[in-house]
Amino acid sequence: MSGTTVVDVTIVIPVLDEEQSLPELVDRIRAACDGASLRFNAWLIDDGSRDNSWNAICKLHAEDSRFAGVKLRRNYGKSAALAIGFDRADGKYVVTMDADLQDDPAEIPGLIEVLETGYDLVSGWKESRKDPLSKCIPSRFFNFVTRQIAGIPLHDFNCGLKAYRNEVVKSVRLHGELHRYIPLLAAWQGYTRITEKAVKHYPRKYGTTKFGLERFLKGFLDLLSVSFMTRYASRPMYFFGSLGTLAFFGGFVISTWISIEKVFYNHPIGDRPLLLLGVMLILVGVQMFSVGLIGQMIIIPRMERLDTIQIADEVQPAARIPEHRSERA
Repeated sequence: MSGTTVVDVTIVIPVLDEEQSLPELVDRIRAACDGASLRFNAWLIDDGSRDNSWNAICKLHAEDSRFAGVKLRRNYGKSAALAIGFDRADGKYVVTMDADLQDDPAEIPGLIEVLETGYDLVSGWKESRKDPLSKCIPSRFFNFVTRQIAGIPLHDFNCGLKAYRNEVVKSVRLHGELHRYIPLLAAWQGYTRITEKAVKHYPRKYGTTKFGLERFLKGFLDLLSVSFMTRYASRPMYFFGSLGTLAFFGGFVISTWISIEKVFYNHPIGDRPLLLLGVMLILVGVQMFSVGLIGQMIIIPRMERLDTIQIADEVQPAARIPEHRSERA
């Protein structure tokens, strides 16, 4: 990002059927940012709303041009809406929040203060969550599992209220339901200074929740996908090769054992399930190893491209190297 940026923070807000809450949300954002002397703009991303959310966004923009909007042709999902907002974010910092008034815009200055201490990403933590137990209990379990697999000590991965340095959101690629795992995706790109801050949470004031229990199943599958990609995307042979080696070794041991029984003890082996198991493990091992090798061959050209490498800092060489004077007489 260039040094000419005049916006302190860009706020990205996915919107889905939130016509009633938008005017109050905008008033709260304006009060919080103006009160903290933060120069801001906001992107309201209408993710295929079926009510008059887009008309409300257009009206709010006419009243205050700092609030801009994008209308998607259909409901693509929260990750797509955030990706659109991230692409347009030009503030030094980027804050995401939901449009249902459960997130408090008054938390924005505090999140920015945490970033200014040197963090790349600060995630909100709904320590006192104002949702029914049918959402809270599965969410706690989901966050526990995610914390163990991802290795990132956050209590609330799915909290919509987060703040980032601009370069962090420009480096992540969102699709599907990966918005839950932005901290993990950011850490994969080298932005490991991640923390959390307890934030206020309010009961839903208008409308109904847009998420059902199926989101936890989707979230778990996405977690497995992201975990695999972050660990093995650049070295698939480590994963498939390890599994293949274990399978092949197991099959080899079984086949050797039953061969010894046949040769030295004349035990019949043709009708033994163990023979089929040994042969199957050897074949699976060879196949897994082959998949890892093919994956490694595919990924090598990509890894050789310099534009896939994230550079954290750089020190340029001197324009002119001074002459070396000999101390000998």
